Amino acid sequence: MATLLERHGIEPSGEVLRNPTTAQLYTDALRRGDGQLAEGGPLVVDTGRFTGRSPLDKFIVRESGSEDRIGWGEVNRPIEETGFDELRAKVAEYLSAQPRLYVVDAFAGADPAHRIGVRIVTASPYHALFAKTMFIRPTAEELDAHEPQALVLHAPDVEADPDSDGTRTGTFVLVHPTQAEVLIGGTFYAGEIKKSIFGLMNDRLPLEGVFPMHCSANVGADGDVAVFFGLSGTGKTTLSADPSRLLIGDDEHGWGTNGVFNIEGGCYAKVIRLSAEAEPDIFRMTHTFGTILENVTVDERGVVDLDDDSKTENTRAAYELEQISNAHPDKMAGHPRNVVFLTADAFGILPPIARLTSEQAQYWFLSGFTAKLAGTEIGVTEPQPTFSTCFGAPFMPQPPQLYAQMLGDKLAEHGATVWLVNTGWTGGPFGQGHRMPIKATRALLETALSGGLDEAEMRVDPVFGIEVPTMVSGVDPALLDPRGTWGDPTAYDAKAQELAAMFRANFEKRFAGHVTAAVAAAGPR
Repeated sequence: MATLLERHGIEPSGEVLRNPTTAQLYTDALRRGDGQLAEGGPLVVDTGRFTGRSPLDKFIVRESGSEDRIGWGEVNRPIEETGFDELRAKVAEYLSAQPRLYVVDAFAGADPAHRIGVRIVTASPYHALFAKTMFIRPTAEELDAHEPQALVLHAPDVEADPDSDGTRTGTFVLVHPTQAEVLIGGTFYAGEIKKSIFGLMNDRLPLEGVFPMHCSANVGADGDVAVFFGLSGTGKTTLSADPSRLLIGDDEHGWGTNGVFNIEGGCYAKVIRLSAEAEPDIFRMTHTFGTILENVTVDERGVVDLDDDSKTENTRAAYELEQISNAHPDKMAGHPRNVVFLTADAFGILPPIARLTSEQAQYWFLSGFTAKLAGTEIGVTEPQPTFSTCFGAPFMPQPPQLYAQMLGDKLAEHGATVWLVNTGWTGGPFGQGHRMPIKATRALLETALSGGLDEAEMRVDPVFGIEVPTMVSGVDPALLDPRGTWGDPTAYDAKAQELAAMFRANFEKRFAGHVTAAVAAAGPR
């Protein structure tokens, strides 16, 4: 096993376990005190002070092979290659000295034409189990011939020296695009592992003509594919887990010449206040062997309490996609018939569903308006209105207009309908109104995906110019007109104009001169 790692600059002094079983990883994690066994079989772990991603500590190496295509800025911040090399040496030295290392070999990308081999090296059995769960597991034959094209060196106990290493703090997530290597240190939050590989794929796939998407996806009985864009907490996982449709995946996909394919092999669901009635499949996973529960409270009897947010709002469950009863066995299907943008509008202005033109779709995709929900990032304690380009700005290395153009091209080629769905507030802004009823959102989506809104009567929103149905079976008509849900309609009007001005200012600042005139004109009036 030593030769397996020496090619990566690691000279292990202890034991190396390649692709250990789930039972082995459970045993080691429990022996080390890294987690505890809960009723039903999940492994419950605590990620310490980092209970979400640390986006300000993520850097992309500025190097000649990728420098010209990266969209440098607030999200994609550079670090010099010398800083990367020095930290890599520090991480390699740490890993070499550990008594036991875990090597997980897997794939990212279900479509064989676009998948890459991934290798994760860590001294933490819980993080090895996370990687084993979240990436696509090779067959025995594939494993024999496995050739890693991307490498993650994971060392949460290692901290950077900002003065000498060029980082912001002791925490670091460094991505080298050309070497396809990731260094992670100073944080035990497991989500950094999968998101860093997603970022690499988001840089690689466009070079192959594939549109990368921060979305969930499912497919109906007649082969109609739907994709759901949205930031964490807006409902991607919940709304795509429809028992009447097969789940392709819950977070990260590519849209290529063969259709939509999952980049992952698992799901990473937010589980705070999860309901067995509303989300039975995901709830079952929180009580199942092989599932990792992050920052979930467990009582003295080993029973989990999904309602307890004392550690974080961002409690998570990681589980294999195959454990979901309606999971698609191939993790890929055809081209989407419907594209859904999920937004958690903390202003309470947007309707529960609306139809967008192709130009509006590109405008809203570039804007990426939503609310960051509590706990998904460090420092977010209540919903914060935000514009996250492509509904996933932290994971998009190239300029956002490139991804928006790819979306427009795919819509034109395949004729998909785009829907905007507000899973946020109605009846007033956060603190005054209330969350959109999940039952109504499900009914609206079911109608839209089945074609029930294709010929429906629509009104045009006077501020945002989007088409809103006036009547949908099974949905309270009052919900379809958000202005009428406010106690003071004039207050709604003022807030709508405030939100529209935010849209215009954001678009002017970021994208003026970088998109077509038709896309630029597709925003609020």
